[in-house]
Amino acid sequence: MVLTSSYNRGVRRLLSSASRNNLLSLRHHRPNYNYTINASRIMFSSASSSSEVGDDNIEPAFEDRIKPRVLILGSGWGGFTLARRLNKDLYDVRVISPANHFLFTPLLPSTAVGTLEFRAIQEPVRTIEGLGHYYQAKARDIDSTKQIVTCQDLYKGVRFDVEYDYLVVAAGMKSNTFNTHNIERLEGVVVFFLKHLFHARQIRNRIVECFERASNYTIPAVQRDRLLTFIVVGGGPTSCEFMAELHDFITKDVKKWYPELTKNIKLVLVEAGPGILGSFDKALSEYYLQKLKEKNIDVRLNTAVAGVDERYIDGEQITVARFADGTEINFGTMIWSAGLSPVKMISSSDFKLNRSRIVVDEYLRVPETKGRVYALGDCAASPDELPPTATVAEQQALYLADCFNKYYSAVDVTDEKNKDDEIPLPGNVTPYLMPFNALNFLNNVFCKAAPQFQYKNRGAMASMGFGGGVTDLKHTDLPSPKTTMSGKASYLVWSSTYLTKQLSLQNTILIPMYWFKAWMFGRDISRF
Repeated sequence: MVLTSSYNRGVRRLLSSASRNNLLSLRHHRPNYNYTINASRIMFSSASSSSEVGDDNIEPAFEDRIKPRVLILGSGWGGFTLARRLNKDLYDVRVISPANHFLFTPLLPSTAVGTLEFRAIQEPVRTIEGLGHYYQAKARDIDSTKQIVTCQDLYKGVRFDVEYDYLVVAAGMKSNTFNTHNIERLEGVVVFFLKHLFHARQIRNRIVECFERASNYTIPAVQRDRLLTFIVVGGGPTSCEFMAELHDFITKDVKKWYPELTKNIKLVLVEAGPGILGSFDKALSEYYLQKLKEKNIDVRLNTAVAGVDERYIDGEQITVARFADGTEINFGTMIWSAGLSPVKMISSSDFKLNRSRIVVDEYLRVPETKGRVYALGDCAASPDELPPTATVAEQQALYLADCFNKYYSAVDVTDEKNKDDEIPLPGNVTPYLMPFNALNFLNNVFCKAAPQFQYKNRGAMASMGFGGGVTDLKHTDLPSPKTTMSGKASYLVWSSTYLTKQLSLQNTILIPMYWFKAWMFGRDISRF
């Protein structure tokens, strides 16, 4: 550990005198410093000269490793799946992510209105058996030549370096505001994204806040109408499922606890394109659209949000959504789920990008990195131009885990003699068609193995609240009828599929319990 010499002398003097006042003084007058995890010790660096102090609780030197280190950036569908599936007897697996949990994203809209509780759809990263280490930090820079990732601690902003033998970038993407006026500035106030658990918690609190404020008899009519207007931007599955969940919450819970407000509530779904659920069969998209309209939801197609303004009407400050067609709506809550953009680390990297995603080959390798750097999931641009979905990221992670466990382990990258060698291409890998681990033995029956990654279409699903939904199996590679489903049958498929895909017994038990609670007793309307 390295400190400035003057600061070090101060520490020794204070420790010898055991002066509480001096310790407090030191706390408020210490110099600025940065951390660097490098080789065998954590370093504090400053502009002054330095001297070394104790090495307790420091991880072993990178040069002394006995297993190749696989460093994974991200804890989403790609990163978490890969970290779980890698053979820990062969690799030292480490994860860097600002989120210390995996999020089961298909159920995220349910948590925003209280159908499910937040902890029932997440799995802590540290529960991965045999995980070498987890760093709760953001990756800021990648030096693929020196094989070092520079990170920034999530709490104090301290920067540090982590070395690797193999790097897998699974950092995902963030919500894209398309530089729409005031969206970023008002995010977390009246505009909310829906990608992470903290987003769902913000939305849930905001919804309850709007109803509590609107129920106050002193509030002006213009404010009440604004607070009870909810706009969802985007026509994809997340937006549609959230709107359906919000409608269920209003008709089954708000109607019971805030009966005087139901006549003022307005739900608006805005989509810039000609239809919703664009990746689904057209008949299913039209069916879903019709069902939304039957729920008295104002669906506006071919309508883009031009901006959000803050104005004063009758002495009251309100927020107004402006649309490209010239219309306007006063609103209290806007859920923005209208596109994806790269995280800063990827957009500023030296990797070749295609539409802001890292270019990879058919083996998920980043070109010109000698097989040491890979990318998968939303942040990767594969030759097949696959969509940024959870099932793509999961299948890519399963493929890459097999490559590492079966083939790449044959190369001793810890040996300096092999430092500059190209990692050989993998042998045959069977694609993961079946969505459940219990059925993986069928992959060899219905799929042909190949060295390259092969994506298999498992179909698409979208729920419509309790008892409704759509399922598209027309283009699936599964050994099932090439058909579509809707209504209760689709909801049964949707709920049973996602329940059986849970990664822990705890959540497999909790989720149906919360479903039953919401159906039998209603959703929680507390705000805390």
